[in-house]
Amino acid sequence: MRKQRGTLLIIFGILLIFAAVGLVSYNLWDDKRAAESIGSIMSSLDNKGKNNSNAIPDYILNPEMDMPTIEIDGYKYIGTVEIPALDLKLPVMDSWSYPKMKIAPCRYSGSAYLNNMVICAHNYTSHFGRLRNVHIGDEIVFTDVANNVFHYYAGETEILQRTAVEEMTVGDWDLTLFTCTVGARARFAVRCVLIEE
Repeated sequence: MRKQRGTLLIIFGILLIFAAVGLVSYNLWDDKRAAESIGSIMSSLDNKGKNNSNAIPDYILNPEMDMPTIEIDGYKYIGTVEIPALDLKLPVMDSWSYPKMKIAPCRYSGSAYLNNMVICAHNYTSHFGRLRNVHIGDEIVFTDVANNVFHYYAGETEILQRTAVEEMTVGDWDLTLFTCTVGARARFAVRCVLIEE
Protein backbone atom coordinates (compact mmCIF):
# COMPACT_ATOMS: atom_id res chain seq x y z
CA MET A 1 0.00 0.00 0.00
CA ARG A 2 2.79 2.38 0.94
CA LYS A 3 4.68 1.53 -2.23
CA GLN A 4 1.59 2.19 -4.36
CA ARG A 5 1.10 5.59 -2.72
CA GLY A 6 4.72 6.49 -3.42
CA THR A 7 4.37 5.45 -7.06
CA LEU A 8 1.17 7.50 -7.42
CA LEU A 9 2.88 10.55 -5.92
CA ILE A 10 5.80 10.19 -8.32
CA ILE A 11 3.43 9.90 -11.29
CA PHE A 12 1.45 12.90 -10.04
CA GLY A 13 4.69 14.91 -9.65
CA ILE A 14 5.78 14.03 -13.18
CA LEU A 15 2.38 15.09 -14.53
CA LEU A 16 2.67 18.42 -12.70
CA ILE A 17 6.12 18.99 -14.21
CA PHE A 18 4.77 18.29 -17.71
CA ALA A 19 1.83 20.62 -17.07
CA ALA A 20 4.20 23.38 -15.92
CA VAL A 21 6.43 22.93 -18.97
CA GLY A 22 3.35 23.01 -21.19
CA LEU A 23 2.08 26.20 -19.56
CA VAL A 24 5.45 27.94 -19.87
CA SER A 25 5.73 26.84 -23.51
CA TYR A 26 2.24 28.14 -24.26
CA ASN A 27 2.99 31.50 -22.61
CA LEU A 28 6.23 31.88 -24.60
CA TRP A 29 4.42 31.00 -27.84
CA ASP A 30 1.58 33.44 -27.02
CA ASP A 31 4.09 36.23 -26.30
CA LYS A 32 5.87 35.57 -29.61
CA ARG A 33 2.56 35.57 -31.50
CA ALA A 34 1.58 38.85 -29.85
CA ALA A 35 4.92 40.46 -30.81
CA GLU A 36 4.49 39.42 -34.45
CA SER A 37 0.94 40.79 -34.46
CA ILE A 38 2.12 44.12 -33.03
CA GLY A 39 4.66 44.56 -35.84
CA SER A 40 1.99 44.14 -38.50
CA ILE A 41 -0.45 46.49 -36.76
CA MET A 42 2.20 49.19 -36.21
CA SER A 43 3.08 49.09 -39.89
CA SER A 44 -0.58 49.62 -40.81
CA LEU A 45 -1.02 52.44 -38.27
CA ASP A 46 2.11 54.22 -39.47
CA ASN A 47 0.66 54.31 -42.99
CA LYS A 48 -2.83 55.55 -42.09
CA GLY A 49 -4.53 58.46 -40.44
CA LYS A 50 -1.76 61.04 -40.45
CA ASN A 51 -2.93 64.63 -40.22
CA ASN A 52 -0.45 67.27 -41.35
CA SER A 53 -2.83 70.18 -40.96
CA ASN A 54 -1.81 73.25 -38.95
CA ALA A 55 -5.43 73.88 -37.90
CA ILE A 56 -6.51 73.74 -34.26
CA PRO A 57 -7.11 70.06 -33.46
CA ASP A 58 -10.76 69.08 -33.07
CA TYR A 59 -10.21 67.70 -29.56
CA ILE A 60 -9.16 71.14 -28.27
CA LEU A 61 -12.38 72.66 -29.58
CA ASN A 62 -14.43 69.70 -28.32
CA PRO A 63 -12.63 67.65 -25.62
CA GLU A 64 -15.78 65.55 -25.06
CA MET A 65 -15.57 64.14 -28.60
CA ASP A 66 -15.00 60.44 -29.18
CA MET A 67 -11.43 59.56 -30.01
CA PRO A 68 -11.13 58.78 -33.74
CA THR A 69 -10.32 55.20 -34.71
CA ILE A 70 -8.76 53.28 -37.56
CA GLU A 71 -9.86 49.73 -38.28
CA ILE A 72 -7.16 47.15 -38.93
CA ASP A 73 -7.97 43.45 -39.36
CA GLY A 74 -11.44 43.97 -37.89
CA TYR A 75 -10.24 45.80 -34.74
CA LYS A 76 -10.44 49.53 -34.02
CA TYR A 77 -7.35 51.40 -32.82
CA ILE A 78 -7.13 54.88 -31.26
CA GLY A 79 -3.38 55.38 -31.58
CA THR A 80 -0.03 54.32 -30.18
CA VAL A 81 1.67 54.47 -26.81
CA GLU A 82 5.44 54.82 -26.66
CA ILE A 83 7.83 54.40 -23.73
CA PRO A 84 11.25 55.48 -25.03
CA ALA A 85 13.11 54.27 -21.92
CA LEU A 86 11.93 50.72 -22.72
CA ASP A 87 12.32 51.13 -26.50
CA LEU A 88 8.65 50.21 -26.72
CA LYS A 89 5.97 51.47 -29.12
CA LEU A 90 2.60 49.73 -29.24
CA PRO A 91 -0.80 50.20 -30.88
CA VAL A 92 -3.76 50.84 -28.57
CA MET A 93 -7.22 49.41 -29.26
CA ASP A 94 -10.27 51.58 -28.64
CA SER A 95 -11.80 49.32 -25.97
CA TRP A 96 -10.68 46.36 -23.92
CA SER A 97 -11.61 42.72 -23.62
CA TYR A 98 -9.50 39.70 -22.72
CA PRO A 99 -9.37 38.44 -26.32
CA LYS A 100 -8.34 41.92 -27.59
CA MET A 101 -5.58 42.16 -24.98
CA LYS A 102 -3.98 39.06 -26.50
CA ILE A 103 -3.40 41.18 -29.62
CA ALA A 104 -2.49 44.66 -28.33
CA PRO A 105 -2.85 47.03 -25.38
CA CYS A 106 -6.38 48.39 -24.97
CA ARG A 107 -8.03 51.54 -23.69
CA TYR A 108 -9.57 50.49 -20.39
CA SER A 109 -11.39 53.78 -19.85
CA GLY A 110 -11.24 57.53 -20.39
CA SER A 111 -9.79 59.67 -23.15
CA ALA A 112 -6.52 61.43 -23.89
CA TYR A 113 -8.63 64.50 -24.66
CA LEU A 114 -10.11 64.58 -21.15
CA ASN A 115 -6.79 63.72 -19.43
CA ASN A 116 -8.13 60.58 -17.79
CA MET A 117 -7.15 57.71 -20.09
CA VAL A 118 -6.30 54.28 -18.69
CA ILE A 119 -4.52 51.72 -20.90
CA CYS A 120 -4.17 48.05 -19.97
CA ALA A 121 -2.10 45.28 -21.53
CA HIS A 122 -0.94 41.75 -20.84
CA ASN A 123 2.41 41.29 -19.17
CA TYR A 124 3.91 39.79 -22.33
CA THR A 125 7.46 41.09 -22.81
CA SER A 126 6.25 42.48 -26.15
CA HIS A 127 3.43 44.38 -24.39
CA PHE A 128 3.64 45.77 -20.83
CA GLY A 129 5.80 42.99 -19.33
CA ARG A 130 8.66 45.44 -18.73
CA LEU A 131 6.42 48.21 -17.34
CA ARG A 132 7.93 47.65 -13.86
CA ASN A 133 11.22 49.03 -15.29
CA VAL A 134 9.69 52.49 -15.83
CA HIS A 135 11.18 55.07 -13.46
CA ILE A 136 9.63 58.23 -12.08
CA GLY A 137 10.25 60.98 -14.63
CA ASP A 138 10.44 58.66 -17.66
CA GLU A 139 8.63 59.96 -20.73
CA ILE A 140 5.51 58.30 -22.12
CA VAL A 141 4.04 59.46 -25.46
CA PHE A 142 0.54 58.80 -26.74
CA THR A 143 -0.22 59.63 -30.38
CA ASP A 144 -3.80 59.36 -31.58
CA VAL A 145 -4.72 58.25 -35.11
CA ALA A 146 -5.19 61.90 -36.14
CA ASN A 147 -1.50 62.44 -35.24
CA ASN A 148 -2.18 64.53 -32.11
CA VAL A 149 0.74 63.89 -29.73
CA PHE A 150 0.47 63.89 -25.93
CA HIS A 151 3.65 63.86 -23.83
CA TYR A 152 3.58 62.59 -20.25
CA TYR A 153 6.07 61.75 -17.54
CA ALA A 154 5.76 58.91 -15.04
CA GLY A 155 4.67 60.51 -11.79
CA GLU A 156 4.18 57.42 -9.65
CA THR A 157 4.21 53.64 -9.78
CA GLU A 158 2.10 51.41 -7.58
CA ILE A 159 1.02 47.85 -7.04
CA LEU A 160 -2.71 47.28 -6.59
CA GLN A 161 -4.63 44.18 -5.61
CA ARG A 162 -5.98 42.36 -8.64
CA THR A 163 -9.52 42.93 -7.36
CA ALA A 164 -8.99 46.71 -7.00
CA VAL A 165 -10.57 47.44 -10.38
CA GLU A 166 -12.05 50.81 -9.44
CA GLU A 167 -8.70 52.05 -8.13
CA MET A 168 -7.34 52.05 -11.69
CA THR A 169 -9.65 54.90 -12.66
CA VAL A 170 -9.52 57.03 -9.51
CA GLY A 171 -7.11 59.82 -8.78
CA ASP A 172 -6.06 62.89 -10.66
CA TRP A 173 -3.80 61.20 -13.21
CA ASP A 174 -3.77 62.21 -16.87
CA LEU A 175 -2.78 58.71 -18.02
CA THR A 176 -2.49 55.34 -16.29
CA LEU A 177 -0.79 52.27 -17.77
CA PHE A 178 -1.30 48.93 -16.04
CA THR A 179 -0.63 45.23 -16.35
CA CYS A 180 -0.62 42.09 -14.23
CA THR A 181 2.38 41.18 -12.14
CA VAL A 182 4.02 37.81 -12.81
CA GLY A 183 1.55 35.16 -11.70
CA ALA A 184 -1.31 37.71 -11.96
CA ARG A 185 -1.52 38.15 -8.20
CA ALA A 186 -1.64 41.95 -8.44
CA ARG A 187 -1.65 44.84 -10.90
CA PHE A 188 1.32 47.11 -11.58
CA ALA A 189 0.37 50.66 -12.56
CA VAL A 190 2.32 53.64 -13.87
CA ARG A 191 0.52 56.92 -13.18
CA CYS A 192 1.41 59.68 -15.63
CA VAL A 193 1.20 63.47 -15.72
CA LEU A 194 0.63 65.42 -18.94
CA ILE A 195 3.50 67.73 -19.89
CA GLU A 196 1.89 71.04 -20.80
CA GLU A 197 3.38 72.54 -23.94
